[in-house]
Amino acid sequence: MTKFDMPAAPERAPRKSLKPLEEALAELLAQAAPLPGIETVSTFDADGRVLAQDLLSSLDVPAHDNSAMDGYAVRCADWENFTTVLQVNQRIPAGSSGHPLAPASAARIFTGAPIPPGADAVVMQEDCETLDAGAAESPGVRIRLHPKPGQWIRRRGEDVASGSAVLRRGERLTPAALGLAASIGFDQLQVAARVRVALFSTGDELVMPGDVAPADMKPGAIYNSNRFFLRALLLRLGCTVTDLGIVPDRLDATVAALERASQQHDLILTSGGVSVGEEDHIKPAVQALGDLKLWQIAMKPGKPFAYGKIGASHFIGLPGNPVSSFVTFLLLVRPFLLKLQGGTRLAIKSIALTAHFDWARADKRREFLRVKHDATGGLALFDNQSSGVLTSAVWGDGLVDNPPDQAIAHGDLVRFIAFSEFLA
Repeated sequence: MTKFDMPAAPERAPRKSLKPLEEALAELLAQAAPLPGIETVSTFDADGRVLAQDLLSSLDVPAHDNSAMDGYAVRCADWENFTTVLQVNQRIPAGSSGHPLAPASAARIFTGAPIPPGADAVVMQEDCETLDAGAAESPGVRIRLHPKPGQWIRRRGEDVASGSAVLRRGERLTPAALGLAASIGFDQLQVAARVRVALFSTGDELVMPGDVAPADMKPGAIYNSNRFFLRALLLRLGCTVTDLGIVPDRLDATVAALERASQQHDLILTSGGVSVGEEDHIKPAVQALGDLKLWQIAMKPGKPFAYGKIGASHFIGLPGNPVSSFVTFLLLVRPFLLKLQGGTRLAIKSIALTAHFDWARADKRREFLRVKHDATGGLALFDNQSSGVLTSAVWGDGLVDNPPDQAIAHGDLVRFIAFSEFLA
């Protein structure tokens, strides 16, 4: 048989194209209808929750014109020159009110106190000289600068106007937002119900810290780091978490864990086992119980990703490598969870900063490089960008969102996403 008579090699199945991250996120969010249920909680306890009501103010904040400084309330028309002395005939601390300001007089006033009628400026005490006129007369004050109308006066309603919407439904509450809600009288808030999440990892190689000492680790064994950061991320997003631990690499065990988790949870979140190897049982287990979409996303780290439904429960499967699991959670799971709670601010802000590194190894996938701010205001790159090096996520301040096939030269502007954007 000549080389021309050799049988043709079998045709390979065409490689499945990778799904762009934006497309994957859009498909994922399309499945995330806000969950029913509203809870009323103390404003003290609402940090991180998603607001389920518009907050309308029934008052002006501040409720009256008030002093922004300790000093003296005056009428600017009474000031003639730098030797002007005004008679001090009233004292107005915060929480009290004064009487109309007489001509050629001043009121001793303190921060937050109402401006007396007739006064149109406050001169802070550092710019005044007090004069003791003796027991028979009121004390005086010499005004050592030319006061300007409105100076050091906080106007009524300049922070919040009565009838205005201070916070909108769907906003995730921050400490500052809690203070703002309290400033208009809300001691309780209506918030979206917490998402109930079942969490487990797969892999016979996984062991828990504390169960096995480092010196006793078997070859190939690794500590389960994903379980710790995923649980922490879920709690920061206001979820309740049922930790189902580590599920053995067996199909029956995986099916049993998924079936149990689907009974009382809104989301089942796993890490590991979403590839197509012989020991990756997530795919057949989910398919046995419900529906599954297994995506290969054009991102690095974090290519393998799974979404499905088991009964009424959503299922998301993250890759097993820790940085891949961490980054895919931030970019995909976080907005999904916020939308389940009725959140309206799902997008993450990026800013342009200067790269103080070279990245010649451009990848066909969209890359998320771990970086940190350096002393000169640019971004330094962590040396090892492997998806298994969790050190990079602790060392770094955030991610460079680098487009496909894009090399980076020192001095280029890059898109930077701070970890604080994800974790707030």
